[in-house]
Amino acid sequence: MKTKVIFTIIALSSTFLFSQKKVADKFFDNYAYLKAAELYEEAVTKGDSSEHVLTRLGDCYYNNSLTQQASKWYNLAIRKYDKVNPEYIYKYIQTQRSLGNYEEANTWMETFKELQNDDRRAKEFSESNIGLYEKLESQKGIVVETKNLDANSSYSDFGGFVFENTLYFASARNTENDIYKWNGEPYLDIYSGEISNDEENKYELGDVTGVEFDEVKRDDIHEASVCITKDGNTMYFTRDNVDKRNKPRYDKKGTSHLKIYKAQKTDEGWGESVELPFNDDVYSTGHPALSPDNKTLYFVSDREGGYGQTDIYKVSIDGDSYGTPENLGESVNTEGREMFPFVAKDSTLYFSSDGFLNLGLLDIFKSNVLKDDSAEAVNLGAPYNSGYDDFAFYINSDTKEGYFSSNRPGGKGGDDIYSLKEMPCKQLIKGVVRDSLKLTPLAGAKVQLIDEAGKIVAETNTNEEGEYEIEADCDQKYTVLGSMDDYKDDKKDITTSDINGDENIVDLNLVPLIIGGEIVINPIFFDFDKWNIRPDAAYELENIVSVMRAHPNMVIKIESHTDSRGSDRYNMKLSDRRAKSTQEYLYSRGIAQERIESAIGYGESQLVNECSNGVPCTKEQHQANRRSKFIILSDNQ
Repeated sequence: MKTKVIFTIIALSSTFLFSQKKVADKFFDNYAYLKAAELYEEAVTKGDSSEHVLTRLGDCYYNNSLTQQASKWYNLAIRKYDKVNPEYIYKYIQTQRSLGNYEEANTWMETFKELQNDDRRAKEFSESNIGLYEKLESQKGIVVETKNLDANSSYSDFGGFVFENTLYFASARNTENDIYKWNGEPYLDIYSGEISNDEENKYELGDVTGVEFDEVKRDDIHEASVCITKDGNTMYFTRDNVDKRNKPRYDKKGTSHLKIYKAQKTDEGWGESVELPFNDDVYSTGHPALSPDNKTLYFVSDREGGYGQTDIYKVSIDGDSYGTPENLGESVNTEGREMFPFVAKDSTLYFSSDGFLNLGLLDIFKSNVLKDDSAEAVNLGAPYNSGYDDFAFYINSDTKEGYFSSNRPGGKGGDDIYSLKEMPCKQLIKGVVRDSLKLTPLAGAKVQLIDEAGKIVAETNTNEEGEYEIEADCDQKYTVLGSMDDYKDDKKDITTSDINGDENIVDLNLVPLIIGGEIVINPIFFDFDKWNIRPDAAYELENIVSVMRAHPNMVIKIESHTDSRGSDRYNMKLSDRRAKSTQEYLYSRGIAQERIESAIGYGESQLVNECSNGVPCTKEQHQANRRSKFIILSDNQ
């Protein structure tokens, strides 16, 4: 007899464990991750460390951005199971980066590469130091504010380099200069202006002043395209080719080629400019740009050996010494013109070109070629690019703010400088959460925004009027989930548009669980002639668990009823077993025994309609009598 009891207990335990996992899966599928995690962790405690349970636990915490906990469960899964889905390895890598465990992340990325050698993420790892950072690239949903600067003149103004809140640029506004016959405007000079931080006039310039060097200024040469070292002590810029007396030097065809010069900072300003050694009298060299570490100078030249009309080159810097110029290769350079390189803090190369498929004339492109020789150039598209010349791009990759130049219509001069600010395309999801029966607003209800991958990306609570408001990305699929103590969750799916600033109305109706002195849930179904708790029944019973946890002093009694089919005696016993089974489930979920006064089956003795013995009734009429009731006896808060 004792052995039989032990086997019965083991069987019941196994049944509850299986049921519990199924219930956890149900909550997981409905985005109730913390509830699911609780159930999964109980399953682990009771001996279920299956791949399914461990990875689901990892996902429960990962989707809540709880990387420490997610790391624990993913780690157990990937170390225990050799053939775990590689996606869980990648998620584990992500948790390690989040926690700063870069060495661990790199180790597992090697495993991920072996399993997913054609995966873009694995490919990126081999091309850059992905162990220290991960660059996410996407132009989808980006909103760009652009503004023509008030500081532009009626002449050409272009180029921008920011150093210590000062913008350096080139302008033909000095009408005392000689006229450049090419465009009928004065020769270019370098100017600077302090950038305003005032919100109403942000990016605008204060007083604009000319940048001068120690040598005597000439009125018949161009000076433009500035970059400055991090310490602020050295300026590189482009100037027409001049001789030792600072007079323009021309080749046999009467062309004055461009050269790169540098000048050192002094107490009075900038010292005498010095020509760089890799310049050429026959070919032009200009448009200097520095790498973030200042050890490489990028420039444009039409020298022999290039791919097209002008190419972008690089040269190493070692103090006052320079290496041999190298062409950046065909992933950047074309048969056309590549010009105005700029390297952002994140080592992204920006440049202008008319050699790729574009909107017309010069377009602005970006490339990861400095991290990957084979990286393809990407057209930035509108609003940066138009059917006109768009060039001289500068951006702070931290703030996503900067400048670019264009001769598009609507400007003040030939070329104008535009400020830029990149922002993600955002919308509002808003609505009212109500009691589904009374239709009254519910204050303090929790509303969660869940993305297509199942991750909770935002969370808020309703105000006194039951209203909520959540910011969301454009062009995305979401689920809006509402929850509150003593109510069943409600959720609705929504797809946002691609229009910045749109508002989406999503109202939620939560079904009350406490009605008229009872905890009311959906019917609990049992298999024919059975009384064990099925997973779908356990899922419903979790509503009872939630209510009783929210009301720690609540005491209830359980009633189980059947329809009239079958003998009265049989139905009485069956309903009583079902009531006791329901009671045992609540005990297994931590509800104290003294909080359930009784669990009694009443068989068919308390029918709610006329379907007694011998009365013909439909299935639906009989179903109304098969019910469980959870009657609240006391609730001393």
